[in-house]
Amino acid sequence: MRLRLVLPFGLVCAAALLAARSAAAPKAVDRRPPNFVFILGEGNGWSNTSVQMDDRLPGSRGAYSWTPNLERLAREGMRFSDFYAASPRCTPSRAAFFTGVSPARLHMTYINESGREDGGGPRRRPAPNAPVGPARLLAPEPVIELPTGTQTIGDVLKAEGYATAHFGKWHVGRVSPARHGFDETDGANGNEGPDRRGAPNPKEAYALTERGLDFLTRRAADARPFYLQLSHYPGRSIEEATPETRKELAERFGNRPGRDGEQPAIIADMDKTIGLVLQKLDALGLAERTYVIYSADHGTQGRNGNAPLAGGKGSVREGGVRVPFIIRGPGIKPGTCSHVRAGGWDLLPTLADLAGSRQPLPPNVEGGSFGRILTSGGVGTVRRPRAELVIHFPHYDLNNGGPASALYLDQYKLVRSFETGTSSLFDLSRDLGEQRDLATEMPDRAANMDRLLTAYLKAVNAQVPRPNPQTSPRGEGPSSKTP
Repeated sequence: MRLRLVLPFGLVCAAALLAARSAAAPKAVDRRPPNFVFILGEGNGWSNTSVQMDDRLPGSRGAYSWTPNLERLAREGMRFSDFYAASPRCTPSRAAFFTGVSPARLHMTYINESGREDGGGPRRRPAPNAPVGPARLLAPEPVIELPTGTQTIGDVLKAEGYATAHFGKWHVGRVSPARHGFDETDGANGNEGPDRRGAPNPKEAYALTERGLDFLTRRAADARPFYLQLSHYPGRSIEEATPETRKELAERFGNRPGRDGEQPAIIADMDKTIGLVLQKLDALGLAERTYVIYSADHGTQGRNGNAPLAGGKGSVREGGVRVPFIIRGPGIKPGTCSHVRAGGWDLLPTLADLAGSRQPLPPNVEGGSFGRILTSGGVGTVRRPRAELVIHFPHYDLNNGGPASALYLDQYKLVRSFETGTSSLFDLSRDLGEQRDLATEMPDRAANMDRLLTAYLKAVNAQVPRPNPQTSPRGEGPSSKTP
């Protein structure tokens, strides 16, 4: 015989009401500050991964690239189709990422080779690198050490109680990252890594990641918010990728000659290390409140290495400065693509915003926060001190056509050549490859943007090239005027 338990009607109603309230109760808001992991690739162009960086353009991915972990990051987060490095070379671009200040204002417009903090080690001074014959212009002497008084992301987040770490390529001087706001670091490393080897990869790609994984494990144990910066090294030959990765790519795409084989293999190894970071965050239960960010310091080398973009490393053409940017984290709708223009200057203000910092930003910060864009499905604007963005590269480099500056406003881009004193105008919404110069068709717009560029360079006291007396005996030339 079965016994039926009959509850009073009032108790049944009360139980049902309690269950309904429990089901409808909102999930408790996690008010702990978020964590950040920033992974910076080296010379990895906009179309050098298997992630389609622009959802409107199938060609915005690498034909021979295989980066499944970056694909995962993009599926679970947001990618920016119009993200810019602040320079087409390492040192100035990294300085802007770390500080929110432009290379033009910092006078850090060219590269350096980092040595030891005690002043030892190699040091390479910038050379003109004119394509053919004597240079028409003399490039300015840049600052090659990040000034210690300039606040970095490490300084800003450390003041908010964050544990901070930098592992990998530093390349903004000889002074240790420990003196720039980072609690933990493996040194002020240049392209050769902490062992000062000519080719640090693939060893250091995995070694710097292991240091980062250890840092994550310890932060999970002490429950302290953290900022982890993992910065990869360049690769210049196929031997700088692991044999396993080279075999996998050969099976997938065949044996590709030259850069078509080298660059994808090196990036694929880096992608595997990104997978290790994502796995560790999952295992430690940190993924839901951690922003994971991937970008690169400039485009890859070669005029056709960043197709469909023109130009590459060392050039202010799109191939030299438009780079991948992918971010996953709290409040970001998975699989979104933002077409808002953003850049390396904006990283520090954005992370300070996401961290809930109420402190004023450091002096001279030129970027703005795109935090609201992350939670709005990728739409909105980045509020900066100026509406326009400027990339200033007053140097000869890698057959780049000579020193130049670029100014972005709306869908237009102005490029000023210091050698000729002339400017070109492009409509990037219709001409991503910068093939059609509109300066003569739209003279008023070109002249206005040129005035804005001049005003900006004056405002930040930018260094500009000057005529070379050997090629311009009277010191005359298009660059002799004040910018």
